[in-house]
Amino acid sequence: MALIELKMPALGEGIIEATVLKWLKQPGEQVEEEEMVLEIATDKVDSEVPSTVSGVIKEVLFKENQVAPVGATIALIETEGEAANTKETEAEPASTQNATEDSAENIENEDTASIPYVPAASAETPATTNESNNIQGNNGFYSPLVMSIAAKEGIAPSDLACIPGTGNDGRLTKKDLLAYIARKGGQPVNSAIQETMPAPSISPASFSGETEVIEMDRMRKLIAKHMKDSQNINATVTSFAEVDVTNMVKWREKVKKDFEIREKSKITFTPLFIDCVARTIKRFPLINSSVDGDTIILKKNINIGMATALPSGNLIVPVIKNADHLNLVGLSKAVNDLAERARNNQLKPADTQEGTFTLTNVGSFGSLGGTPIINQPQVAIMAIGTIKKRPVVIETDMGDTIGIRHIMILSLSYDHRIIDGALGSRFLDGVVKEIENWDLNKKY
Repeated sequence: MALIELKMPALGEGIIEATVLKWLKQPGEQVEEEEMVLEIATDKVDSEVPSTVSGVIKEVLFKENQVAPVGATIALIETEGEAANTKETEAEPASTQNATEDSAENIENEDTASIPYVPAASAETPATTNESNNIQGNNGFYSPLVMSIAAKEGIAPSDLACIPGTGNDGRLTKKDLLAYIARKGGQPVNSAIQETMPAPSISPASFSGETEVIEMDRMRKLIAKHMKDSQNINATVTSFAEVDVTNMVKWREKVKKDFEIREKSKITFTPLFIDCVARTIKRFPLINSSVDGDTIILKKNINIGMATALPSGNLIVPVIKNADHLNLVGLSKAVNDLAERARNNQLKPADTQEGTFTLTNVGSFGSLGGTPIINQPQVAIMAIGTIKKRPVVIETDMGDTIGIRHIMILSLSYDHRIIDGALGSRFLDGVVKEIENWDLNKKY
C-alpha cells in the first residue's frame, strides 16, 4: 500500500489559492483515476479537481469553505502501488515540517470564510510596532473570521494592527486574537496612541423599519474585494466619446440572417466592437499593459476580456485570447461560446486568465454609458452604452443636413499612473473612428 498526495493544482496566472467548495468523495470511498474528487472556487471561476490515481480516499486535509494554497496537499489517497510514491514525511527537512505544522495549526484554529484573507488596511500602511508596550504587529491581512470577532469585541483596526501574529508570514490567527482579548482586560493595546489620535471603533450595524439582511455569496464577496482593490491601486480617469454606429448597425442587419445560416451562430455587436478595439490597441500598445511597482509590462498578446452577467446577478470576465488574430467569424463564435459556458457555469480557470484589456457592454441593460472600474492588473477598460436613434447634424460636401443616426456613448477608464489624458483620449478617438468607418461591404 502507498499513500499518494493529491495536491491543489495550478489554476492559472496570478491564482495562488482556492476555496474548497464541496468534497465529492469522502474518506473510505473508492476513487478512480481522473474521477472528480472535489469542487473548488477561485476569484475567477469554479472548477473540479480530479484524482491523479485510483485508490481509496484516506484523509481530506482541508474542510469545505477553507482556503488551500496552490501546490498544497489537500487529500491522501491510499493505493496498491509501491511505497516509492508514498508521503515522505520522515524525509522532510525540519524547516518544512515546521511550516507544515504551522499551517495545520492555522487550519485547526481558524474557520476561514469562503474568500481569501481580507486586507484591513491599505497597501501603504505596514504592520506597526507599539514600542511602549513592546508588541510587534502582524502582516495586516485578516480572515473574515478574525474581522468578525474584532467587530463583535469592538476592536478598532489600529488596535488590530498591533496584535502579534503567529501564523504564516506573521498572519494574525483566531488564536492570537482570542489570546489578546483574554489578556487585555478591556484596555486597547495602543491606548496611549488613541489618547492623542482617536481611532474609530467598528460598531455593529443597526436597522430600523422593515428590512431584509442578505448575506453576500462567495462570488459577490470576491467581486467586492477585487473592485475595491482596483480603486485603491489605480489612479483612475474616465473619458467619454459619442460615436455614430449607423454603418455598423446597417451592416449587421444586412448579414445576420445569412451569417446564422452559414455559421450556425448568431452575430451580435460584441465581436464587432472587439474587432475595432483590437485593431486600435495595435496602434496604442501602452493601453495593453500592466504596472509592476515602477515597471511597465507591455503585453504582446491582445487578450480581450468581456464582462458577462450571470443568472445569479454576479459578473465574470472570460477572455478571448489573441483577439487580433481572429476574423469576425472566429470572434463571434468565441464570444457566443464563452457567454454560453459562463451562463451554465462551465468555464474553466484558463478561460478567465491572461486578459490584457476588458470590454463591458452596459448598453445591453439600457444604460447610456458608465464609468467602469479597471480589471486589475490591466490598465484600461471600455464601456459600451446603449444604441439610440437621434437627429444629428451630417456634414457633406453639399452642406450640412439633419439626419436620423444610430448614436452610442463610449467610455474609457484608464490608469493615470502610466496613461495620460492625451493617450487615453487618442485611443478612445481611434476606436470611434474604427466604428464610424465600418465598411458596409465588409466580408466576414
